[in-house]
Amino acid sequence: LQASPGKEQAYELHADSIDVLGWVENPDTYPISPKHHSMEYLREHLHLRARTNVIGAAIRVRNCISQAIHRYMSEHGFCWIHTPLITSNDCEGAGEMFRVSTLDLVNLPRTSEGQINFEEDFFGRETFLTVSGQLQLEAYCCALSKVYTFGPAFRAENSNTTRHLAELWMVEPEIAFADLFDNAFLAEHLLRFVCRSVLEERSDDMSFFEQRVDKECMRRLEKIVNNKFVHMEYSAAIEDLQKANKKFEFPVEWGMDLQSEHERYLAEELVDGPVVVLNYPKEIKSFYMRQNDDGKTVAAMDILVPGIGEIVGGSQREERLEVLEARMDELHMDKALYDWYLDLRRYGTVPHSGFGIGLERLVNYVTGIPNIRDVIPFPRTSKHIQY
Repeated sequence: LQASPGKEQAYELHADSIDVLGWVENPDTYPISPKHHSMEYLREHLHLRARTNVIGAAIRVRNCISQAIHRYMSEHGFCWIHTPLITSNDCEGAGEMFRVSTLDLVNLPRTSEGQINFEEDFFGRETFLTVSGQLQLEAYCCALSKVYTFGPAFRAENSNTTRHLAELWMVEPEIAFADLFDNAFLAEHLLRFVCRSVLEERSDDMSFFEQRVDKECMRRLEKIVNNKFVHMEYSAAIEDLQKANKKFEFPVEWGMDLQSEHERYLAEELVDGPVVVLNYPKEIKSFYMRQNDDGKTVAAMDILVPGIGEIVGGSQREERLEVLEARMDELHMDKALYDWYLDLRRYGTVPHSGFGIGLERLVNYVTGIPNIRDVIPFPRTSKHIQY
C-alpha cells in the first residue's frame, strides 16, 4: 500500500504477483462489460448487476437503512414481532392479494352451489399472502406497548410503473397510548435517524450518487435531518392545491385521494421539504382508522417528500368497539372474518397508532434512483419473474 501520485485516490495497491481465481470464460459475451450500461439493460441481467458500481452502492445503502431501522427500534424499546406472511385477512380492503392454495387447479373441488370449496384446501379456508402485518401487530401492541414488524409484503396490483412492486419490504411500528400526533412524531424521528445514519455511515456511496445519479440527494437528507417537517391538515392541502398556478391531470376537490402529482407539488414546490398531511376524509381511508369528531374525517397521516410523494402512511387506530363495528357495517364487511380483531377491543382496549414505510421507496428517496426496481436485488413485477 503506497501513497498515490494520482488525484483520484489517496492510496494505491502495488502487487508483486496476481493470481486469477475465476476467469471470464468469454469476454465478448460477458453482459457486464467495463462500460456504462443503462438501468434498463441491467434489469435484463439481475443476477450479474450487483457487480456494477450503482447497484452495489444502492444495496449497501439499503442495508444501512435496514440496520438503522432495527437499531432505532431496539434503542427505543420496541419489540420486533414476526407477523405471518400467510393470512386470511385483507388489511387494506382493496382486494389486491395473491391467493395461497394447494388445490388442483385442473380439478377444483366445488360446493353444491358450484363455488370453489376452500374447505378442502390446505388451511381449510381462503388464504392469501399478506399486504401488511398491521392487524396482527395490533394484537401484540395491546400487550407489549411498543412493537414493530419488518419484512416482505405482497400486492397483486397490475401496475407497470416505476413506483410499484408485487413483492416489497415494509417496516410497521405500532405504539400503545399514542394519538395521531405521537404517531407523526415517531415517524419524523425515525426518518431523521435513518437519514443521519446514511450520511454518517455511507458517505462514500452517497458522494457517488451525488456525482452520478442525483446531485440533490445529499441536500435532501440534510434537510430531513436539520429542518422541521411542515404539518398541514388535508383540507388546507386541498385549498393550497386549488390555489396553485398549475394544471393538474387529476382535478382537485375535497374528498379525493391525493395523487402523486399533488403530493409532489406540496413537497417540492409549496414547501420544498417533507410535509405531514393530517386528517383525511374517512371515505378514502381504511376501516380501522379512528373517526374524528367531525364525522367526516379520520385520524390518518401521510408524510410526503420531494421526488417521491408519500413515503409514510399511518393513522391512529379505532379503539372504540361500537364505532369500529358501525364502520365495518357501513362498508358491508363480513365481521365474522375479523372477529378476532374485534376481540382486541372487547377485552381491554387502549388508544394506539402506527404507520408503514416502504423500504424501497425510502431507498429511492435517499439515493435518487428513480425506479423502484433498481433498489431491490430481485424485483417482482407484473408479468416478470425470472429467478
